[in-house]
Amino acid sequence: MIPTKEQLTKYAKLTIQKGVNIQEGQSLYINAPIEAREFVHYVVDAAYDAGAEGVLVNWSDEYLTRQKYDREPIHILENVPDWLVDKQVSHVKDGGAILSVYAPNPDLLEGVDPERVAKATKASGQALSEYRSYMMNDRVQWSIVSVPTEKWAKKIFSDKDVNQAVTDLWEQIFSIVRVDQDDPIEAWNKHNATLYQIRDYLNDKQYRALEFQSETANMTIELPEGHIWAGGGAIAENGAEFNPNMPTEEVFTAPHREGINGTVKNTKPLNYNGNLIDGFTLTFEKGKVVNFEAEQGADTLKHLLETDDGAVRIGEIALVPHSSPISQSDLIFFNTLYDENASCHMALGEAYPTNLKDGEKLSQDELREKGINTSLIHEDFMIGSADLVVYGVTEDGQKEPIIENGNWAIV
Repeated sequence: MIPTKEQLTKYAKLTIQKGVNIQEGQSLYINAPIEAREFVHYVVDAAYDAGAEGVLVNWSDEYLTRQKYDREPIHILENVPDWLVDKQVSHVKDGGAILSVYAPNPDLLEGVDPERVAKATKASGQALSEYRSYMMNDRVQWSIVSVPTEKWAKKIFSDKDVNQAVTDLWEQIFSIVRVDQDDPIEAWNKHNATLYQIRDYLNDKQYRALEFQSETANMTIELPEGHIWAGGGAIAENGAEFNPNMPTEEVFTAPHREGINGTVKNTKPLNYNGNLIDGFTLTFEKGKVVNFEAEQGADTLKHLLETDDGAVRIGEIALVPHSSPISQSDLIFFNTLYDENASCHMALGEAYPTNLKDGEKLSQDELREKGINTSLIHEDFMIGSADLVVYGVTEDGQKEPIIENGNWAIV
């Protein structure tokens, strides 16, 4: 399938109006792979139509990225130029919105020394910490969407020729993000309303802890006092409502950084910086990973966990029903944006300060004192399954089902 002009126009308008929700006179910074050029052109048109002033596109190229990791001296990989940082920080300081078109090749960095990737990732995390904080605190609108690329599509549909694989992936994306509906924006309004209902229920409950039980998970997760569940849309400092992730099927909060105990095994592969990590088990004591093993990507996982002191702790716990459209597709997307919305998941590393009452006003030291994790990374991994049961534990120790047999027990 070659997407029609009408389909691409609808997707672009949805991205601009419901994703970043660009405001009159606002600037937009787009990160995108060069293969997404046609779709980005539609997005740029939609942004200007919505009143944007100043649209900048930062293109990436898989070949150049691979050459960088293969051939650059390590001291260059560990150095992020000030001009690159200043460009992005100045954009968000001026109130500009951010859009990322996320369509990585899952095998791009296969064979690259994981230590080189880890050092480059850490350097980037440190250099761009201020820029990232604008998104982690919802200070500006930001959103992530995906479009097919040939190598990504072939990874999912390996038994098909590349044209058919791309066609099938377009069909999946248009269905999952509701572009195939007559009015995608109204469909998203209804979808957000459902997530808000669940979010509000959990916020009213203020459970002391969660318990996860399945064939691959046996965990107790304490929740900090004043925790906030979020999901669906978010509100930026300028008052604009936006959708950070399209698709999204989750409600999520921040666990207590020292309150996680038990063992969990991933239920979908994790694509981390062009390398796959799979078949891995993490054991937690007092919030910290004390043991891990992996069937694939063990060295990559090791370096990920060694990024900083917060990388061995959890910053997010998200609930997703097994009945989500992405899960029901029976596909592994090898793309965290999609796979995380097929499955309950956790994130190693930094928590969203907005998941704590007045958290966006606190320093990193103050956040840690209240049990909120801080780190240079935030990496989601999937733990949901059809047999998963999640209980909410009340202050008096009563257990109430939130998820049973993988799906909501509260709606």
